[in-house]
Amino acid sequence: MAESTLGARVAELRRRRGLSQKELGAAIRRSESWVSQVERDVLPVERLSVLQRLADVLGVAVRDLRPEAAEPMAADRTGADRAGSAVFEQLRLLLTGHPALEQLFGAETGREPVELSRLRERVDLAWQLAHESRLVEVGSSLLELIPDLENAARDTVSDTAARHEDTKTRREVLGLLSRAYQAAATAFTRQEEIDAAWVAADRALAAAEGSGDPLRVVAGTYRMAQAFLRLQRFEQAEQAARSSVAALTPLISDDQRGGPEVLSLYGSLQLMLAVIAATDGNRAHARAGLSAARTAAERIGEGRNDFDTEFGPTSVAVHAVAVAVELGDAGEALDIARAVDASALSAERQARFQVDVARAHAQRRQAHQALEALLAAERLTPELVHTHHRAREVMRDLLQFAGRRPSDELRELAGRAAVTP
Repeated sequence: MAESTLGARVAELRRRRGLSQKELGAAIRRSESWVSQVERDVLPVERLSVLQRLADVLGVAVRDLRPEAAEPMAADRTGADRAGSAVFEQLRLLLTGHPALEQLFGAETGREPVELSRLRERVDLAWQLAHESRLVEVGSSLLELIPDLENAARDTVSDTAARHEDTKTRREVLGLLSRAYQAAATAFTRQEEIDAAWVAADRALAAAEGSGDPLRVVAGTYRMAQAFLRLQRFEQAEQAARSSVAALTPLISDDQRGGPEVLSLYGSLQLMLAVIAATDGNRAHARAGLSAARTAAERIGEGRNDFDTEFGPTSVAVHAVAVAVELGDAGEALDIARAVDASALSAERQARFQVDVARAHAQRRQAHQALEALLAAERLTPELVHTHHRAREVMRDLLQFAGRRPSDELRELAGRAAVTP
């Protein structure tokens, strides 16, 4: 199996142990579809914690699945990855079952009520960490935050006499709860824990609907579409995005109702549709999505972060680079990138932009420039660059370009990310 792909190795080892794809998926807490896509090399598996689960069930060492993962230079990543895995395993368990079943029967939670202002601050912090791609810290913060919000959402209706007064507070708490679950969905998606991301996004939708704000429901649908996109379930991602666009379109044409929040969600969904179309090689639809998003951004006139979408003119330009790279138009991508000042965006969004710039340079075999862009991205968010499959693909390309004599900088970067040709 030395020369085979990861997917082929997983498929062969699974058959040797007499497991079906469904049985293997159940053993590692993944779906049958996830296993199928891994075995067909459609879905990459970069996280060492996921590889370790696969190896344990298949009865082999991690190096038998992905040889470079066992190299000494990957040791520090392995320890950090295990710590992160423990946090997300706890968060996954938190999502299991009803979030507050005992409270429905009148049982005391033992949790002290938390002031609404403090809950707002904690939700904002979780999203700040997400935008900085500090995912383990996001997970850790949500382990306490979500139960506190679930408790607060039920405390506000415990006193019948105060119910009318509590309605506004409860809606705000549910809005915060929706944002917290969206942060969980985002973190799980980036951790390749797609099934958990789906559950978190569904919880976000339910809380958003309870808050009485339909825009929060759209924001929750956006997170669900992101999970589908990461899983490469493009039809489902597109369906979720298009249904939301259809719901927002009447508002967009109404100056009274089509405010910045509506435009931010609408534009973000159009950017997602553009990326999906580009991945499928559909230039016309990709250009249409970018055009619609650009029009929305021009109406807003500035960068905003409504519903944690970071939407605005710069975001559209950054996505235009990504779309051009997906379509193989490296020259166009680099032309657009030269005019982009992404410094006002979050560290995570800036790093993804630099990865796309690196991909464009790699497509033109401009190895030095590609490496510079990857190093710039790493300085912003090391975790993203070390684990994101696009960044790792560029590293492999650069190692292959270099042959037997990679530069010290490239060799060290590849070592930090546990990447080999």
